[in-house]
Amino acid sequence: MTALKIRIALFVLAAGLVLGCGKSGEEAAKNDTNSSALSAPEFIVTSYTGEETYSLDGYKGKVLILDFWATWCGPCKREIPHFNQLYAKYKDEGLEILGVSLDEQGPGAVERFVASIPIDYGNAMANREVVTAYGPISAIPTTFVIDRKGRVQRRFVGYQDVSVFEEVLQQLL
Repeated sequence: MTALKIRIALFVLAAGLVLGCGKSGEEAAKNDTNSSALSAPEFIVTSYTGEETYSLDGYKGKVLILDFWATWCGPCKREIPHFNQLYAKYKDEGLEILGVSLDEQGPGAVERFVASIPIDYGNAMANREVVTAYGPISAIPTTFVIDRKGRVQRRFVGYQDVSVFEEVLQQLL
């Protein structure tokens, strides 16, 4: 019986060492470079006004922040001013930002939202194809950073401070 307890204790200790030695979430987010970046899936989405269409092809040669969000999502709302700030700062250097709304209430919800909280960059409504191509989108915001060659360099799930995006953009612009 004592030998069994010792084996269990050693197993728990070994598992703790293996699991405890990994990077923290913040460290992993900062240090995760994507040297084998995958090509970003093509997409075509329509603006919430129905007046514009956006496609990956339209962003060739640009760095694109592709942000899946919703009007009812608190963390998404907190990121919008940061994205406005980044867009103003880096648009002349080749940054584009596209928000893709997952609002099930449709374009009217986004239109009302944008009337009260300005968004300075493009915004579109999600469709099944873009969600499937970039999914699974299991939480929002989910944000992709796509380089000038159309490769996904980073994927973030959940709210990220503006400094996280600044660091990535410094490498890509």
